[in-house]
Amino acid sequence: MSILPPGLRPAPPRLESPEPRSVPGERRAVVPSVSSERRPVVPSGSRERRVVRFGRVLVRLSPADRQVLGLYLLTRISLWITAHGARWLFPRGSDTRDAGPVLAPFQQWDANHYLHIARDGYFPADAGPWVSGWDNREAFFPGFPLLLRAVHTVVPSWTGAGLLISFVAGAVAVLALARIARSYVPEDVDGRRTVLFFLLSPCAVFLAVGYTEALFLAFALPAWLAAQRRHWALACALTALATTVRVSGLFLAAAIAVLFALSARSGRARSERPWRSVGWLALPALPPAAYSWYLHARTGDWMAWKHAQERGWYREFHAPWEAWANTWNAAFDAVHTTGYAAMFQAELAAMLVGVALVALLVRRRRWPEAVYVALSLWALGTSYWYTSIPRATLLWWPLWIGLAALSLRRPWFRTVYLCVAVPVTALVALAFLTGRWAG
Repeated sequence: MSILPPGLRPAPPRLESPEPRSVPGERRAVVPSVSSERRPVVPSGSRERRVVRFGRVLVRLSPADRQVLGLYLLTRISLWITAHGARWLFPRGSDTRDAGPVLAPFQQWDANHYLHIARDGYFPADAGPWVSGWDNREAFFPGFPLLLRAVHTVVPSWTGAGLLISFVAGAVAVLALARIARSYVPEDVDGRRTVLFFLLSPCAVFLAVGYTEALFLAFALPAWLAAQRRHWALACALTALATTVRVSGLFLAAAIAVLFALSARSGRARSERPWRSVGWLALPALPPAAYSWYLHARTGDWMAWKHAQERGWYREFHAPWEAWANTWNAAFDAVHTTGYAAMFQAELAAMLVGVALVALLVRRRRWPEAVYVALSLWALGTSYWYTSIPRATLLWWPLWIGLAALSLRRPWFRTVYLCVAVPVTALVALAFLTGRWAG
């Protein structure tokens, strides 16, 4: 290292030869530089260029992102192994000699509704709620079936198309969840701890099958990340996409509206004039309004999707204490088979977890997240009895972030969680993959 002051440092010696003077009329050869030799020109549209572009996308992923995706892939492999074993070890019928199609375990319950909508539409052959034995398919929002129909043009198998959607959407969701977690829990430096708790949650199987949870989160979590960064237009556009998938998108829109109002009150935000973006908050309401208009044109009922839920899943309004009592009776009074009773017990446990989560969020004055979870609980907890609350826990990202933060303060909690959650997750996965979910 030179000890001379900067102004007296000697100039470095010139290693290259001086540039020759040009002679008028003389054509000089162009010598390629080293950098141009290292980046060869690839013909447009060629396979090499596509490989280069894919490599650039991978380069943009940080090491933390790649670790999260590695964890995600490992858990997908675990679920696929479970599905393969379920076909052979737990077939329907004691005298079965054929395990059935490879993808058959994934085409269960609501996945059939989405398949029928994507393949046949909402009202095939003028059928509808006026026909006896109607399957009430209008209860499901059109976002997932529309995407399923589009992907099916490339993937011949309907089940395979649904699995592909959930696989890609789940990868997007866990990347966004890891980044949100890092903003709340800096100690979770790469977000893997939060993602681990999320991917090993009791109902994690629904992220890997042809259901809407993964696709909803692929829109909702980036929307929340954009809202945290005050990119309101992007946040509302992504929330609008989420509302095409599930009505829960409206709960997310309410939470973003609360976050917008709180941001607008801050001194920095007032100087940035955030109220210019207030119009974007109405965007998420447009897809549900358009869907209601479509259903009204076909059925004459503006709330046809809600009435379909009431007919098919007993989602007519009841007071919260009535819903709790009805669910408790179904769980413990031996009025249903043991399979159904176990599912109702899981509904009660999930409701208790949700109420505790809302109380904790309110205590810590995290008002937007509290509004989001509370609206979800209100919608699910005011039916005749509880339905699908365990699945809804997948959508409560503050829960998984909170559990990760708790495990950092109490290291023993991670071990306890894994010892309890892993067997429950395996049981729920087997119940779904063998057709025994909900009894």
